[in-house]
Amino acid sequence: MRTRCDFCYRYCSIEEGERGVCGVRENREGTIVTVNYGNVLSSAVDPIEKKPFYHVRPGAKTLSFALFGCNLQCKFCQNHDISQKDSPLFPAPWKEMKNNRTPPRDLVKNMKECGVSIMAYTYSDPIVWQDYMLDTAKLVHEAGGLNCMVTNGSFSAEARERIVPEIDAFNIDLKGDDDFYKKYCNGRLAPVLDTLDYIISRNRIVEVTSLVIEELHDIEDIVWIGKKLEALGVQVWHLSRFFPHYKMEHLDPTSESFLNKVLDRVRELSIPYIYAGNSTNDRFSKTKCPSCGMELIGHRGYFVKAEREVHDHILMGECLNCGASIYGIF
Repeated sequence: MRTRCDFCYRYCSIEEGERGVCGVRENREGTIVTVNYGNVLSSAVDPIEKKPFYHVRPGAKTLSFALFGCNLQCKFCQNHDISQKDSPLFPAPWKEMKNNRTPPRDLVKNMKECGVSIMAYTYSDPIVWQDYMLDTAKLVHEAGGLNCMVTNGSFSAEARERIVPEIDAFNIDLKGDDDFYKKYCNGRLAPVLDTLDYIISRNRIVEVTSLVIEELHDIEDIVWIGKKLEALGVQVWHLSRFFPHYKMEHLDPTSESFLNKVLDRVRELSIPYIYAGNSTNDRFSKTKCPSCGMELIGHRGYFVKAEREVHDHILMGECLNCGASIYGIF
């Protein structure tokens, strides 16, 4: 008997004993289970800027972790070893993994022991292990912590309703137009835009990341993405240089000069906070007040710098100079 999975926009209809596109959602006697529930493959205490989040508790640390899996197959995936089905880490059958699970309560206990109060669901895509993420997120909130999700954003409508109430901040990838998604990611653009619209309408913090691939994007492609984000009301946009990975190791890294040209064009948009990622660009590494232009936070790699007086005002979510509200969680 076929059973439908509602974790992402694909709504895979899965035969008994088979798995969906992601490879980790399986039909077991008419019930869809996540075969690697609790099988934490990667975890680390990371600066929150590494996710990247620049508008959520700047300078804070997160407990970041991942289970295996993703519902897209991006040819340039930077974490293909823990997300793609051609990886040797592709999950074994459920019965062989029961004893290799970390209960959500143990993960939250570990977070506290590490002295951090932010849990980040990241590295692979938590969409496909959202049941484990949500079980953990509820406990994080009970402990007074924050939940941050890094994702491709191609949720189902049902997943949006489940996930958004439990996650305090999202970083969502927006990779290109629909042709780009179909050609390079085996995905679609529309679900990502729908998810962004939904999250913004629920007043959750959202930052967007776009990987700039010089050999696949031209400047107008990136401007087009920016106009989509502008129309949705996105406040924070990270434009990150591509470095060769996975099935695109033959491409050249995106040059600093190309990224600079892109940044000069998109600064004309009404997105107030635009940042350069994987870059030495100083002009787009600082958080500035969108009203008066005062520099509030300087970013150097994953480290932040702010004068104490400015820092105290940022913690209150306002600009020291003009008192304007600064977007984010501080």
